[in-house]
Amino acid sequence: MRGNKLPIIGFLFALVFTAAILYLRTSAGNGPKPWNSGAITATYVGAQLRERDSANAALYLAYEIQNHTDSDYRLADGPGALVMSRLRADGSLSSQEQVRLSYATFLPARQRARIALEILRPFNWPAESDPAFQDKLREFANQRLLDVQAFVLFDQADRFQIEFPGGWQELKLASATPK
Repeated sequence: MRGNKLPIIGFLFALVFTAAILYLRTSAGNGPKPWNSGAITATYVGAQLRERDSANAALYLAYEIQNHTDSDYRLADGPGALVMSRLRADGSLSSQEQVRLSYATFLPARQRARIALEILRPFNWPAESDPAFQDKLREFANQRLLDVQAFVLFDQADRFQIEFPGGWQELKLASATPK
């Protein structure tokens, strides 16, 4: 009877060993998924500068986003969504400018929606009677966007990377004021 147990024990040992090897191989390959940059795309629509109070301004950049997936998608500002600037000089990412989603958005599968990115900054809002009013507003926008090629949102939960391209070149044209 003892002789019959040895092959069974050997077989069980080999089976457990093989299962352990397979588990280690598959778990080692289960690192984070790569960023999906094609699931949600964005198109620049326009910009608006608003007075928050006499000492602060908000620059809103409006975009139309398109869901290319067969799943509904909810995009909200929070710890799992990080917006960074892509620098014009070399394409590197920067988080020096605080940019956030202006409001949460529900984006059904294969649909489009409008959203806005918001940049809040201190700004001594000029009086509307100031002859340089428009120039001061453009200068504020220029300072925020001069070095930025695009904005990139990283949704860490879904591993989506959404590129918000630049399109604000018209803001860089300062009006000529006669002297």
